[in-house]
Amino acid sequence: MGLVKRGAALLGAGLLGLCTLGGQAEAKDKYKIYLSMSYIGNDWQGEAANMVKAMAASKEMADKVDLQVQVAGPNAQRQIQQINAMVQAGAKAIVVFPISPTALNAAVKNACGKGVVVIAYDGEITEPCAYNVTIDQGEAGRVTAEWLAKKLNGKGNIIAITGVPGTSVDTLRTKAAKEVFAKYPDIKIVNEAVGMWSQAVARTELSKIMATRKWDEIDGLWMQVGCYTANTMQIEAGATPDKLKPCAGEGSNGGRIQMLPVGTEVEGANGTYTPMAAPRISYASPPYSGGLALKLAVAKLDGKDIPKHTVLPLPIVTNETIKLCQEGSWAEMKAGCNAFKPSLVSNPGWFASIYSAETPELGLSAALVGQPEN
Repeated sequence: MGLVKRGAALLGAGLLGLCTLGGQAEAKDKYKIYLSMSYIGNDWQGEAANMVKAMAASKEMADKVDLQVQVAGPNAQRQIQQINAMVQAGAKAIVVFPISPTALNAAVKNACGKGVVVIAYDGEITEPCAYNVTIDQGEAGRVTAEWLAKKLNGKGNIIAITGVPGTSVDTLRTKAAKEVFAKYPDIKIVNEAVGMWSQAVARTELSKIMATRKWDEIDGLWMQVGCYTANTMQIEAGATPDKLKPCAGEGSNGGRIQMLPVGTEVEGANGTYTPMAAPRISYASPPYSGGLALKLAVAKLDGKDIPKHTVLPLPIVTNETIKLCQEGSWAEMKAGCNAFKPSLVSNPGWFASIYSAETPELGLSAALVGQPEN
């Protein structure tokens, strides 16, 4: 079974209910830690879950962690209920992707009061007792909007595709980007849609928009997820690679392969999953954030001090800094590669910003199939 198929099988098994690592006898001597996920309808969430599982299975953690996974969907009340049940079931720590920065606060405060360590990744929780692991989401929105504004020389019609409504991630990115665009009176957001951080949803929403517009009426795009899809749709509409619109958006591997110079030899490249010199700035909330959150939770349970808010470096890649990984090893990523051959990663929507010096346990296999480096 191939890596991606095995990864899908592993993820599916984990998301159908509770996934326990280790037998019940072994679990008695381990920290019972829950992964509480909300929305899972995109590539990023599945990849992040894989990296949490890989961290739990690493040689440093396998004898310490009994990991169980629950999925609430985009429903804050259900996530609250699940967190309360986790506490009652004896959770020592809860690693959570929160559907809202505030809605979970009472449940989180209750958990903290029972001695449970609660640590959120990517999205933030505002309850003071919680720990958070995030990028600076405002910086992400601001830097990408500034790049697009400069690329357009301060004027033009743009399309904005946002993320999952209600999350701190979407709110902060979108607010910061719009504040930048407001400084340029000749830049106009002519269409805006909710993209749910999904290439598929981005295609649906862009298709609706382009049913009443032509691509030559659009000068650029700001997309939390969807630049790969937008480039693909332009090619399907008859554009040549040199005519692609500048796109400020996500760190999907497909989008980064498209950023490579035309003619670059890339094993497995096919269709629009191929080098096009597409004008891009590519950023990401790194999917390793959940794995790092688990590592920090264990450190806290072991009696160590951890930061209340861990702010991760914002991974930014442009056409000038794109670098193809030949093998996808952790050492190669450490040396600076930031895009993976389609022969290694068949899904163009998969997120490529998986490297961190803080998580040597997590590499390509962790992101694809939930298997640690060691």
